[in-house]
Amino acid sequence: QVQLVESGGGLVQAGGSLTLSCLASGRTFSTGAMGWFRQAPGKEREFVAAIRWSDRSTDYADSVKGRFTISRDYAKNLVSLKMDSLNPEDTAVYYCAAGSTWFRQRNEGDYRYWGQGTQVTVSS
Repeated sequence: QVQLVESGGGLVQAGGSLTLSCLASGRTFSTGAMGWFRQAPGKEREFVAAIRWSDRSTDYADSVKGRFTISRDYAKNLVSLKMDSLNPEDTAVYYCAAGSTWFRQRNEGDYRYWGQGTQVTVSS
């Protein structure tokens, strides 16, 4: 049974930073992609960032490029998302996902495993 557990969400002022973590258990991931998605109130879930396990290739949504950094710790089966220069538009529930292939890393339908989500709230 694969489980993804996110942590690190919270309330932060605009311009601040947060780091989200996603710990995977039940399986060691060595290929494919691990991604972060987010869903704001009243909006559809959207792609945020992804990383390829094998070579740490990364991909970012335009809205977060230059502000967010995704990384992975292979030994710990852990993926992190460092979020800087946060603004109120970043307020959402952030979800960790795993099990996709790399070339479809932006497609949420291709991810097999999902975490429960962690709330990020950015105040103005």
